[in-house]
Amino acid sequence: MKIDSTLKEHFEEMGDGHVSSSEDTPLREDAFVLSDEEKIERIKENVREIMLTLGLDLDDDSLQGTPNRVAKMFVKEVFGGLRPEKKPKASTFENKYKYGEMLVEKNITLYSTCEHHLLPIVGKAHVAYISNGTVVGLSKMNRIVDYFAKRPQVQERLNIQIVRELQKVLGTEDVACVIDAKHLCVNSRGIRDIDSSTVTAEYGGKFKEESVRREFLDYLNLDTNF
Repeated sequence: MKIDSTLKEHFEEMGDGHVSSSEDTPLREDAFVLSDEEKIERIKENVREIMLTLGLDLDDDSLQGTPNRVAKMFVKEVFGGLRPEKKPKASTFENKYKYGEMLVEKNITLYSTCEHHLLPIVGKAHVAYISNGTVVGLSKMNRIVDYFAKRPQVQERLNIQIVRELQKVLGTEDVACVIDAKHLCVNSRGIRDIDSSTVTAEYGGKFKEESVRREFLDYLNLDTNF
């Protein structure tokens, strides 16, 4: 039936409805059996096969090192956030100066990868929390964003993972995160809309209150071009 083929095309395009079924990145039970070196070797051979299938001449000086470069990039860089041991150690401190207002870390540069087409997601994350007696180093907020971004992602899940991790680190529900990002699976292929971006948000604790959420969003509109 025509409707069946239309739905199939839709799922192919959007990735089975786009929304993931879990807050956790879907990993197999044997995800960490292979060493990084073994993974690089396997991926290298698979990338080589893809390039050969596309008709590329891997004897060319420019291309012969590409399979190895891609494999190392996947394991060591763009998907490095899949390794639990790479999770940043988020040291916390007592809020001795009794700062009781919202703390906002704006414009955290975000590079991730869409899990549906393995194309880049590029944008900004804005994170905030209200201390209940504990604070965390500012750079650790950036590192937490970077860690969860460095894996195949759905933006909604990335939002949730960042907030859940900071809630755990800080011992409070009062954490929020807004992400505004461009997806190259939209910008460079398919509809090829180069101007569109995707905005998602996750609010916990006090940030679910309209006045607190509005304060957070107002901070994001401040001009911080120094």
